[in-house]
Amino acid sequence: MREIANRPFFGTRFLEIPDRLRNMQRRSLVKILGAGLLQAAARLVLPFRARSAGRRRLRPSDVGWPAAARWEELNQVVGGNLIRPRPLFAPCQAGQDQAACADVANNIRNPFYIGDQPAGTQVSGWLDAWSPSPSEYAIRARNTADVVAGVNFARENNLRLVIKGGGHSYLGTSNAPDSLLIWTRAMNKVTLYDHFVPEGCAGKLAPLPAVTAEAGAMWIDLYDSVTTAAGRYVQGGGCTSVGVAGLVQSGGFGSFSKGFGTAAAGLLEAEVVTADGKVRIANACSNPDLFWAIKGGGGGTWGVVTRLTLRTHQLPEFFGWAEGKIKAKSDGAFRQLIRHFVTFYKENLFNSHWGEQIRVDQANTLELSMVCQGLDNDQVTRVWRPFFNAVKSSADLIVTDLNAGANAARHWWDVVYRKSNGSDSMVADPRPGAPASHAWWSGDAAQVGAFLHGFDSLWLPASLLDEKRQESLSESLFAASRQKRIELHFNKGIAGATPEAVAATRNTATNPAVTEAFALVIIADGEVAAYPGQARPPLDASAGHRNAHHIDLAVAELRRIAPNPGSYVSESNFFNSSWQEAYWGTNYAKLQAIKAKYDCDGLFFVHHGVGSEQWSADGFLPV
Repeated sequence: MREIANRPFFGTRFLEIPDRLRNMQRRSLVKILGAGLLQAAARLVLPFRARSAGRRRLRPSDVGWPAAARWEELNQVVGGNLIRPRPLFAPCQAGQDQAACADVANNIRNPFYIGDQPAGTQVSGWLDAWSPSPSEYAIRARNTADVVAGVNFARENNLRLVIKGGGHSYLGTSNAPDSLLIWTRAMNKVTLYDHFVPEGCAGKLAPLPAVTAEAGAMWIDLYDSVTTAAGRYVQGGGCTSVGVAGLVQSGGFGSFSKGFGTAAAGLLEAEVVTADGKVRIANACSNPDLFWAIKGGGGGTWGVVTRLTLRTHQLPEFFGWAEGKIKAKSDGAFRQLIRHFVTFYKENLFNSHWGEQIRVDQANTLELSMVCQGLDNDQVTRVWRPFFNAVKSSADLIVTDLNAGANAARHWWDVVYRKSNGSDSMVADPRPGAPASHAWWSGDAAQVGAFLHGFDSLWLPASLLDEKRQESLSESLFAASRQKRIELHFNKGIAGATPEAVAATRNTATNPAVTEAFALVIIADGEVAAYPGQARPPLDASAGHRNAHHIDLAVAELRRIAPNPGSYVSESNFFNSSWQEAYWGTNYAKLQAIKAKYDCDGLFFVHHGVGSEQWSADGFLPV
């Protein structure tokens, strides 16, 4: 059994309370929260009071920064779960804890370990863009009450607020210096339902099988519960350690999105703590505008999502794959190979079954990493036999490890089953006490902690697959590959999907261009982990800038045939100056209005998030 990772390769194979509460009120609040009575606790929080216009956010060096006693009060409210995060490699500084330093060094390639650290970011930075920097304080949230306390404290004290679940943001939105972090990692409960009806929707919506996940749950937690244990399917992401809440809020693609739509399209309900400290239920019947916004409107923008419920689907009997490498002996042969694949894709793979990617590069190599759902082994073999026979018979091509097949879908994310059958496609979390289900795809290993030189993405419209345009598409792919490796992620364009998947995805905040696109092109490069304080050779900034420049040149070649393509917010260019249109297209004006309704003072700020243009780049100064 095989699985093809669907993450980018980066060049080598490697996402109110008033000014003060009385002491008596604080002590009462602690007792109430300790008892878990969130509703009673909320009655002690006085109504929201808006900040004064133009008021900058505070840093620890400012006179108005909360005194130690205030932080201790917050610590009591959250049950002693207020912590002071340190950089990942802080123990490795001179005179520090050498055992802890060794622990970091030994686990820095483990995405689950990184996610378990309050200062952990799954990307170690981006050249000229951002570098990991821990928050001044962090709340290790255990429940919604802790989140409410953090939101209210940040608002009342005018603090920069950050939210982190899995920490997979390529744009660095889950960390910021001088901030208060609400860290939801410990909120990871998963619950399955045979018949779920969103709150307030009884008699309006039919019950559906569903799964509820708290904010800190990762996709492997859902796949283990929904697929391995229960034999059903939930549409999620390909990278197993990505947080469920963050992916849904950014839209969310998985290997089988052409069959089931985006992750956001499957959202039935969410619990959200908004900027006023209120706990709101968002679904089609309650707060429907907020519900729509969090379905692809960007994570960290609308509030803190504390739990969400997604519909589940009947599990296909089989998941399958096709993989291998084909190297052309000349530029002319490579042009013909690309053209051959484009035609083959349009005629055989442009449907609801097939997803994942191909890569074309400067070495005149086309690499297959495709997966499918709903086709058995014989069907998969029949689909690929003509293409495989053609490339194997060509004297101009060198073929390596071409194969295709299918296996039982129920064991796709079952690391124990895979190991028992001799597969090394998944790497189990080796730490003592780690859940047996926690594993990451071996194809993702090299990108854990990667430092980015550059990154960009664009959607390619399905009209490029028309017979008269296939030649120009093929030539543009060839031209772009002269600059950098080009990845075509077919599952991240919804054109060719089932009518149900297309309709559900249209009913999200994601740029409508996604439903007209057959693929998302990703062009990226970088190097191994470069966390602050990590012992490693110094960065070669000149080489990094050259890589970034060649990424820009490759993108320019593709923009010749797709001039206004749109881009996926989770996998995009940090420096995109037209991000509003690229990420959300015609949906942006509506998103702005919803932002003004639920967060008029911009408490929730992320780089290139809705409303972020009203703040400085670091989110501290209004503009």
